[in-house]
Amino acid sequence: MHDDAAQPRTRRDSHLGHGSFASFTTGFALSAALTLAAFGLVIYPLMSRAPTVAAVVGLAVAQIVVQMYYFLHLDRHSERWNFVALYFTLLIVVILIGGSVWIMTHLAHNVMPGMIAE
Repeated sequence: MHDDAAQPRTRRDSHLGHGSFASFTTGFALSAALTLAAFGLVIYPLMSRAPTVAAVVGLAVAQIVVQMYYFLHLDRHSERWNFVALYFTLLIVVILIGGSVWIMTHLAHNVMPGMIAE
């Protein structure tokens, strides 16, 4: 007779919670909370424009991380290709968010004269 508690945990054992109902429920609750927080910051502005944009971008990045972990099951302890997919996704997110913010901040500069309502 052997004791399961004495056995060392393997990398595969650490992912037993992935794909469970509790895992998906936690992911959904976190995603919903992050979405509501972002909408709340925009609908009820408590800060000036720049900190609000920074907070919404931060909430968007957190949303992506939550969805990658709870729904796609990507983390640092995943297999090699999942690990590569995780960092590729993070790179794409940085490019998309950074590019979007850059475009939005420079949009007024690139508009034709007379098109901006002052």
